[in-house]
Amino acid sequence: MSNIFATKPLQVLLGEAHSSGHGALKRTLGAGNLLALGVGAIIGSGLFIRTANAAAQAAGPGVTLAFILAALGCVFAGLCYAEFAAMIPIAGSAYTYAYTTMGEFVAWVIGWALIMEYALGAATVSIGWSEYLNKLLEAFGVSMPYSLSHSPLESAVINGIPEHGAINLPAVLVVVALSLLLVKGTQESAVFNSIVVVLKVLVVLLFIGIGWQFVDPANHTPYLIPENAAAVKNAAGAVVREYSEWNKHGWGGVVGGAAIVFFAFIGFDAVSTAAQEAKNPKRDMPIGILGSLAICTVLYILFGHVLTGVANWREFADPAVGAEASVAYAIRAHMPGYGWLATAVTLAILLGFSSVVLVMLMGQSRVFFSMAKDGLMPQAFAKLHPRYRTPYKSNLLLMIFVGLFAAFVPGSLAGDLTSFGTLLAFVLVSVGVWLMRRSHPNQPRPFRAPLSSPRFPLVPFLGALLCTLLIVALDAFTLKVATSWMLLGIAVYFLYSRKRSLLQHGIVVVPTELEQEVVHKS
Repeated sequence: MSNIFATKPLQVLLGEAHSSGHGALKRTLGAGNLLALGVGAIIGSGLFIRTANAAAQAAGPGVTLAFILAALGCVFAGLCYAEFAAMIPIAGSAYTYAYTTMGEFVAWVIGWALIMEYALGAATVSIGWSEYLNKLLEAFGVSMPYSLSHSPLESAVINGIPEHGAINLPAVLVVVALSLLLVKGTQESAVFNSIVVVLKVLVVLLFIGIGWQFVDPANHTPYLIPENAAAVKNAAGAVVREYSEWNKHGWGGVVGGAAIVFFAFIGFDAVSTAAQEAKNPKRDMPIGILGSLAICTVLYILFGHVLTGVANWREFADPAVGAEASVAYAIRAHMPGYGWLATAVTLAILLGFSSVVLVMLMGQSRVFFSMAKDGLMPQAFAKLHPRYRTPYKSNLLLMIFVGLFAAFVPGSLAGDLTSFGTLLAFVLVSVGVWLMRRSHPNQPRPFRAPLSSPRFPLVPFLGALLCTLLIVALDAFTLKVATSWMLLGIAVYFLYSRKRSLLQHGIVVVPTELEQEVVHKS
């Protein structure tokens, strides 16, 4: 009987990491590109949409504290990611790290969870892109029909008329356009992303700088949602938000809010999926991962403080007021004379969301690329374009899958599922660093996570503990859907992937002569 917990030999991974043949991804990314990839993925839907969502659903003005709590979990997990990415600079991120530390089955579970992180993350942000496109069009007196810009599971009363969604067409179109850009090449995608990141950060700084003078201290009192907070109702009188559960008010609401905004931090681990395309991964991967995390955490805290100070958090809970495109709403409703800023912010956010979708789609295709090379996914995912050396078939298949999800699923559900996939990956990566320290203590580590010795694994332990706490704090419906998704993944593994696994058949891809020489020298 095959061993489902068999591990992939580290030397084989290192050989793959240094491969430079036609079957290898092209190394085109420097430290600046990687830092921009991280910032590009982090600052997006998580900031411009999930901030208001977390405030409205659980944390109130305490969303700033929720960002700090989420950032702590990310810091510990980020240190572990940086150690792995510098040590094993190969595509696949947490999936690859788990394969060599905890075995094939755990690697499969984390790879399946990463689909929720990257593919659903791309779908979530593309839905946010659609929301802000509507706001931009409205500024010019035009609007998309509700039926063509919302999921069939969504409905609203607009100007007294009930409206129902049919398909989110703008979300589909942006997924298609960016998937085709990824097929063209990683370098072209990185240049586009870097330009957008500069514009996006400038807009965030502009909103913080101008918005600070419109902050009303009364909106920050009380700072946490009280236990007896009144429910929020829509125009029809139906309850849309209530705050009786433990993770919807007080300090429990901060934990619940952290689970919601955790989606905002998924970008830094997407950097690790590009390790095999980095020019100098040993130096550049830690810079890209930890640098992007540090920059964005500071911006998030300041942004959350200003947004909940300019507008009251309860306004963001009302679907007819500030639930969609919350930043543009806050500017137009509470910052008189700055209508132009709302339009500029909306335009920059559209570009910014584009970079997030781009990085998420790239991350997912690289995870599929690694899984296919191990035989756990269809070989189509490992096929590289003969000219561009990108996993183009994977990009095109993802275009269809993510496009369908973006077209027919509400953004709130997709975002919470993304948080689950991210948190589970962080837990396993944190545990994996400790296991790797025990199994390969003498392996060269260009970057070492502090306080992570086999006998005193403080950083991995805290990373796993905090991320597990945030998983528990997700709402019950999200956990049920996520559990069903993971059970489906386990069934796929035993019915399909285990039978085709190269490792289970005793097939280990031997590195080429050049790769063996590199491995030997390492």
